[in-house]
Amino acid sequence: MNIEDLIILHEDNHILVVLKPQNEPCCPDESGDDNLLDCIKRYLKVTYNKQGNAFAGLVHRLDRPTGGVMVYAKTSKAASRLSEQMKNGGFEKRYFAVLCGVPSRKKAILENYLRKNSVNNIVYVCTQTEAGAKYAALDYEIKEEKDGLAFAEVNLHTGRTHQIRVQFASINTPVYGDMRYGGEKAKKGKLALWAYSLRFTHPVTGEAMRFIAEPPEDGIWQNFSDIRSSINL
Repeated sequence: MNIEDLIILHEDNHILVVLKPQNEPCCPDESGDDNLLDCIKRYLKVTYNKQGNAFAGLVHRLDRPTGGVMVYAKTSKAASRLSEQMKNGGFEKRYFAVLCGVPSRKKAILENYLRKNSVNNIVYVCTQTEAGAKYAALDYEIKEEKDGLAFAEVNLHTGRTHQIRVQFASINTPVYGDMRYGGEKAKKGKLALWAYSLRFTHPVTGEAMRFIAEPPEDGIWQNFSDIRSSINL
């Protein structure tokens, strides 16, 4: 990713809020591919003519195929405070998702225990007593149904790996394009999961901040353009 392609939603002396493209890693991973964190470091180094490596702190993550709003810290103090805020539930993270199938309940809370198999990078629903089990919760509301698909607004309570994808697959309504967890029912295509809203408190000023970014207008998202425009972002 070139720094010219970086979409910045907000920048000040302490934080940088950007739009993460789909299929771009948010930080270095085992693939060795270029990633958003390193791109931000290059941007800071060039923009501010910094000597040596520029600092950028990873505060939260998005799965590689998921796009949307992310905040990075520009100072170690901001990184520490944002990380603590994230740990204490001070972030509100909302997503849009297109589901294959319609959940039986149009508005509900999903609670599960999840376990990650680090060998194959697959996350499973498990029992509370299983080794490595972590509590996961989200709430959702179905905004529109069309042609066997459902447009959902999701509020993430916890930030587990692949959480939204695994939890919706567990009720037999996988996220569109999620062949890993939904199998053939998920249908082939770009993953229809988008982090559209991020709310947090500024780590230095204490200001309440919210940033939004609508999902792409191509692919399966085109099927729900009317409902997207009617939602009060």
